[in-house]
This record gives sequence, C-alpha cells and structure tokens, in this order.
Amino acid sequence: MQQHLPSGTIPPHPSRPSRSGGFTGRSRTLTGLVTAAAATAGLLLTGLAPGAQAADNPYERGPAPTNASIEASRGSYAVSQTSVSSLLVSGFGGGTIHYPTSTADGTFGAVVISPGFTAYESSIAWLGPRLASQGFVVFTIDTNTTLDQPDSRGRQLLAALDYLTQRSSVRTRVDAGRLGVMGHSMGGGGSLEAAKSRTSLKAAIPLTGWNTDKTWPELRTPTLVVGADGDSIAPVATHSKPFYSSLPGSLDKAYLELRGASHFTPNTSNTTIAKYSISWLKRFIDNDTRYEQFLCPLPQPSLTIAEYRGNCPHTA
Repeated sequence: MQQHLPSGTIPPHPSRPSRSGGFTGRSRTLTGLVTAAAATAGLLLTGLAPGAQAADNPYERGPAPTNASIEASRGSYAVSQTSVSSLLVSGFGGGTIHYPTSTADGTFGAVVISPGFTAYESSIAWLGPRLASQGFVVFTIDTNTTLDQPDSRGRQLLAALDYLTQRSSVRTRVDAGRLGVMGHSMGGGGSLEAAKSRTSLKAAIPLTGWNTDKTWPELRTPTLVVGADGDSIAPVATHSKPFYSSLPGSLDKAYLELRGASHFTPNTSNTTIAKYSISWLKRFIDNDTRYEQFLCPLPQPSLTIAEYRGNCPHTA
C-alpha cells in the first residue's frame, strides 16, 4: 500500500491578513514550497521497494487478501527452508524452519508447530511452506520422544521459539514480539500449555487437540480451537468443545469444527484448516485487520464446516 503525504497549508501572516480571507503573497509562496516538498516526498514513497512502503500497520505483510489467496496452496512469498538437527538444540527434537526468502519486507511473525502422540514432524510438515508463503517464519518440530505428553510438548514449543528467536540462522528475520504456537493432537494440547505458560504469545491453534486438562480460564492468548466431527480419539464433546467453552469470555477466541473429518485430518493438506489458521495468525500475530473479513461475521456451516463459534468483532 503506497501512501502519499497530504499537501500542507499555512495560515495568513497575522500582520498581513488578505481581504478575501485567503493567503497573502508571502503565504502563497510558503504554501507552494510546502506543497512541492510534499509532492516530492510522495514521489519518493512511490518509488520505495515493497518492503519499505509506509503502512498504517507496520506488521502487514503481503498484498490485500482475498478468499482465493488464503485458500491457495501457496501465498505470495517464495519460501526457503533450513533443517535443524536435534544434536544442535536442547529442549526439543529439532525440525525444519520455513521462511520467506526475501528480506525486503523486514522481519516476520513466527509460529512453532508440534506433532501429536507417536508422530513425527512429517505429520505436520505441510503447514510449514503453506503458512510461510503467506508471510511467517514457521518452525515444524520433532519432539524429544514420540510419547511426550501435552505439558512436555508445551515446554518444547517454547524451547523451539526461544531457539528460533535467539540462536537460529534466521533469527534476524523474526520479530520476537510476535509469536504463536500450533500443534496436532497432544501437540494441540501442548499449544494450550504453552499459551498458559507464556501469556505474551499472540496466537494459539490446537488442531484436534488432546489434553487431560479440559479447562483453560488462565489463557490470555487469542485461541482458535479446531475440532473434527468424526474424531474418535479426542472427541469434540470431551476435548475441543470444553477447551473452547472454558476460555475467558473476554478473550478473542473461536471454535471451528470440521465436517466429515477425523482426528488425523490435520496431518494432510487441508484448505479449511489452512484458510482459518492463516486468517487467525494474520489477525493476531500481525494485527492485520484485513483478515477480519474471514473471521467476522462468523463463518456459517458448509460442506467443510460443521460448526463455528466465536466472539465478533475481535477486540485485540
């Protein structure tokens, strides 16, 4: 979005008012100079590279979204990736960092994603390039063991965020003040644990989450709970719905129940999951209100959505 500076005006000199109520000759001269300077500044702004454009929200990344753009398999950014060996980190099991290749837009918000019980990074790998191409640094991780419980996965998500922002090779590309967490199954339960522990997180998205703790009144992080109507491992009636219902009423929150889906639906590319995850992360990590249109008014039941609940408009 290019921004042109408005031309300025200068009131009449108090000792030389014009009879018509307009400017005196001296004032007109000054006004002309200011207008010319403003026009020059506008031209300079016009010629700026995309990453240097002035914007009302400095965290906006990428073009104005459309329904097609957030449902697409890739966004507007070319993406690179780098592997992180488990031998070089502590507190989690390594993984893969996906990030926008260009540095023209400055730093990006970031999200770490955990797999579920008995699963590896490969089970949530599709989310890496898909989210990164929309303008995020995304770290899909392995956990210390495939049997780690949600509280452990929550700590590992935070350890991975700390590595990403402090030690990783792409740390200069990340805005450490704009971070989020996601996870599948026990990793989803872990994302709730992480948000409970670190209230500075900007977004949390548990995907068909599992946790023995059903209530989360302590959370202060905008949370999108995603459940599946055919989930027999973490049924929505005993997991996702109680998670959502227990969140504070004042919190920006939403509940998306996928239609015709199972516990393992988040393990393969899914347009509905991607669409609302992108919108949620953009809205709350980037404070990008251009994405509010996809969250409010609340999406209606459809061929892919069994139910959607939430608070609108959002307050953050």
